[in-house]
Amino acid sequence: MSTEATTSLHPIRQTNSQHGIQLMLAGMFLFATADVLAKFLTQSFHPIQIFWFRQLALLLGVLFMLGLHGPSILITRRRGLQITRGVLVVGSSLFFIFAVRHVALANAVAASFVAPFFLTILAALLLGEKVGIRRWLAVCVGFIGALVIVRPGTGAVHPAVLLVVVAAACYATRQVLGRLLADTDKTITTVSYTALTASCIASVALPFFWQSPETGLQWLALIAMGLFAGVGEVMVVKSLEVSEAAAVAPIHYSLIIWGTLYGYLVFDQLPDQWTWIGTAIIVSAGIYTLKRDQIKATAES
Repeated sequence: MSTEATTSLHPIRQTNSQHGIQLMLAGMFLFATADVLAKFLTQSFHPIQIFWFRQLALLLGVLFMLGLHGPSILITRRRGLQITRGVLVVGSSLFFIFAVRHVALANAVAASFVAPFFLTILAALLLGEKVGIRRWLAVCVGFIGALVIVRPGTGAVHPAVLLVVVAAACYATRQVLGRLLADTDKTITTVSYTALTASCIASVALPFFWQSPETGLQWLALIAMGLFAGVGEVMVVKSLEVSEAAAVAPIHYSLIIWGTLYGYLVFDQLPDQWTWIGTAIIVSAGIYTLKRDQIKATAES
């Protein structure tokens, strides 16, 4: 195979880890805010309806861009991957919303911390990113931390927390697909397919679960949740476009700050000691991985 053909099939990625981390931090804050609104709304609405509103702002933004630029923003050579990413968004969001109906927000957030480890594994398998022995060890340690949080078989945490782990796997897979799609498609193309696919799936089911909001506060929470989630999605997609997935993956841990704060202020819930221990194990493993990456990058520069 010629060098030109190889370059065409595997284009060189231009990365900016610092910018990617900043975008991921902002995205995680917005996602955490959308999550606390989603938990609040589960008291009154079915998760399908909550998810539909969660996608609404992003959908309206995409429809606006379609009106502005026309169907050219939907041109892609990887339509199957784009649609698959949209389906994964449905899975990650719905599993998480169903879970937080029964699980304290901080506990759910802590359990979701397995996502960066799924992301690291999938980045190595699907993107060909180099993962050394130290990072693999960090992945193993991270899963041990997750087991401490979930404590399967003990009944210490509601079984719905396992849905968070499934949601985390869907989330990691969709982000890796976003990174893969960044080789050929623009951010607006990926966001458009994500919004259109997820909204179409949710809209088919919505009539069976619709309940009209009765108060202005409910309307405000539904609309704000959609706005925060929509902007957060754009930020995360962009972060994976400008930086390697393994570099921004540990930023997912910032969710514990917001999840704990929101959980305490809004629901008067705090994680138990085992959740804190498991979280500390996962975060330590993630920070170690990030530091190793920084040391390696400095040595190679």
